[in-house]
Amino acid sequence: MADYPSSFDKDDLLKCARGELFGPGNAQLPMPPMLMMDRITEVSADGGEHGKGHIVAEFDINPELWFFECHFPGNPIMPGCLGLDGLWQLTGFNLGWRGWQGRGYALGVGEVKLTGMVRPERKMLTYKIDFTKAIQTRRLTMGVADGIVEADGEVIYQVKGMKVALSES
Repeated sequence: MADYPSSFDKDDLLKCARGELFGPGNAQLPMPPMLMMDRITEVSADGGEHGKGHIVAEFDINPELWFFECHFPGNPIMPGCLGLDGLWQLTGFNLGWRGWQGRGYALGVGEVKLTGMVRPERKMLTYKIDFTKAIQTRRLTMGVADGIVEADGEVIYQVKGMKVALSES
C-alpha cells in the first residue's frame, strides 16, 4: 500500500491530473473542465460497505459551469454522463491511491439509475463509492464498485457494477 493521505484538496487533484501524484504512466484524473470533483474527503482500501475500499468526494455546483450553457439552452441540466464519469474518475483514483500501477480506463457499468437532475440552483454533489472487488494479479488490475451521487443530500444517481481497470500499456 502506498503512503498517501486519505483526503485531497483541489490542488492535489490537479497534481493528479498532471501525472504528478501517482507518477508518470499511472492513474490520472482529467484536467478541468472534465474534472468532476473539487475535493476527495475520504479514501480507503478496506472501508466501505463491503470492506473492499471506498471513496467520497464533493463537487461544488455553480450556474457558471460550462455544461449549463449548452445542455440545454433555456433548460440547463448537467448531463447525467458527467456524473457517471465522475464516479469512474474516482474509482480509478482509488486504484492509483492504493499504489497500483497503470493508466486507468472505464470498462463499463452494470446498472445506472437516474432519479434526479443537477440544475444551476444546486449547491453541491457528493459522490460515494463502495468497492465490491479490488483485484490485482499479474495480468489484471481492476476495481468493481457501486456508487451514488447526491445533490444537496438527495440521491439522484445510482450505479451498480461499475468497472475500472489499470493497464500499463
